[in-house]
Amino acid sequence: MLILKGPYNPIETGAMKADYDKHPRSHIGLDYLGLDNEEVYWNLNPAELYEHAILHGEAILTKDHALLVHTGKFTGRSPKDKFVVEQPAIQDEIDWGPINQPTSEEVFNNLFAKVQSYLADKRLFAKDVYCGADEKNRLNVRVVSEVAYHALFTHNMFLQPTDEELAKHEPEFTVLAAPFFEADPAVDGTRSSTFIIVNMEKKIILIGGTMYSGEVKKGIFSIMNYLLPKKGIMAMHCSANHDDDGKTAIFFGLSGTGKTTLSADPDKTLIGDDEHGWSDEGIFNFEGGCYAKTINLSAENEPMIYATTKMPGTILENVILDENREPDFDDVSLTQNTRCSYPIEFIPNASETGKGQHPENIIFLTCDAFGVLPPISRLTPEQAMYHFISGYTAKVAGTERGVTEPQATFSACFGSPFMPLHPTVYAELLADKIREHSSKVWLVNTGWTGGAHGVGSRMKLSFTRKMLSEAIDGKLEDVEYVKDPIFGFQVPITVEGVPSKILIPRYTWDDAREYDKKANELAKMFVENFKKFEDQASDAIRNAAPKTA
Repeated sequence: MLILKGPYNPIETGAMKADYDKHPRSHIGLDYLGLDNEEVYWNLNPAELYEHAILHGEAILTKDHALLVHTGKFTGRSPKDKFVVEQPAIQDEIDWGPINQPTSEEVFNNLFAKVQSYLADKRLFAKDVYCGADEKNRLNVRVVSEVAYHALFTHNMFLQPTDEELAKHEPEFTVLAAPFFEADPAVDGTRSSTFIIVNMEKKIILIGGTMYSGEVKKGIFSIMNYLLPKKGIMAMHCSANHDDDGKTAIFFGLSGTGKTTLSADPDKTLIGDDEHGWSDEGIFNFEGGCYAKTINLSAENEPMIYATTKMPGTILENVILDENREPDFDDVSLTQNTRCSYPIEFIPNASETGKGQHPENIIFLTCDAFGVLPPISRLTPEQAMYHFISGYTAKVAGTERGVTEPQATFSACFGSPFMPLHPTVYAELLADKIREHSSKVWLVNTGWTGGAHGVGSRMKLSFTRKMLSEAIDGKLEDVEYVKDPIFGFQVPITVEGVPSKILIPRYTWDDAREYDKKANELAKMFVENFKKFEDQASDAIRNAAPKTA
């Protein structure tokens, strides 16, 4: 294992700064952040950011010249350390609770002042970018950090303005990141030394105590999820692709359920792998890159994603290298949440526009740790709303702090950690879109079959790909279906190229009575979880709940 040094000893780069200062930049400096640093690097390109990341000990190179970063003790998001500042303008809009945790302006202002003081003599990297491929609905974003790695991540993951656009760029939201500044919970009103605080009025996301770049990406995603529904645009935690005829499919699911893998289909055009909006004109990608999990990544199973790890410009996060500096994607000694960040154009069949037609097929991906749900099933509109609001899956090890093995969970809208508004707001918007465009909805289990986690086995990716292909191509329209006696959705009994036995989960278990017991247990979990939504759900949606014994 290669050990990375942290950026503790500044290296003089004044000789290079004169060249770096030639880059186009906005007419708006950092005054609004209370910063007047001498050493600020604006909108550097990947090669220049490589130089800084390596010179300052943030990263090393792999054999194929990808940039490897170890993010320290935080190798995933820290959702319990994320807060939203309570303010009158948003008080009645935010779905306050354990996800959107409130904090005071006093706490924010105190930490903001401390971060300003901490960063005052630091080298800073600033990137001005766009979030959203739809020019009418994009957000002007600025990311300012003390590490070059965050600037390169921002370059990969967001959309790049032209030189002319940079000159006019006015940040509508700013991420200010001080990964090596730590809060004092006893004094600063935080839960730990780490904090992610969103201030809607000041339009700032303040990050400290964590280097994990996913906080930057998901912070801006949360802002889009707040702003777009106000304009009647559905904000979605989903991937998307389309075929040669423009037929679009979107894939909802939490990290580890297969959004990135299944949308990166060599026979389809990739629109985006994680975050999209659905307007009256169709769907559009929020991002300009992809952020794929690399655990057990192989050229055989995921050739296009694997190929990106060999490209200069790709960032590998928390991956272990062997003695030849080759990534070992099976080594999870640091975390199971190993990832790679790369510009979307590294995928050869990526969309040039980041846009697609209204989706004909909507896929809900779930990683069922109970081994109960069918590998594919068809949902009625009412069932679609029920399962969208429920958002059942399993947290995959390493995605969040403290998760060391898959755990059954419910995440409303398949992305509740990033949804500031009440889940029913998003569900109603999605229902309207489904009805208007007659979209078909499928539930796909990429989790376990033949038993629960620890007994059964993970669904084969090749089978999942085949089932999805048949569904999206309309080849499951005329096959015979059976109704699941507990969950109620329609399950095909034949899919070309897929063993019939795996289509009905009960048949895959050695003991059918144990299956019935586990299925009933999961059904009760659905019912119990949905109680908090019942008051705002219609009778039709409530009646789509599974039946319990």
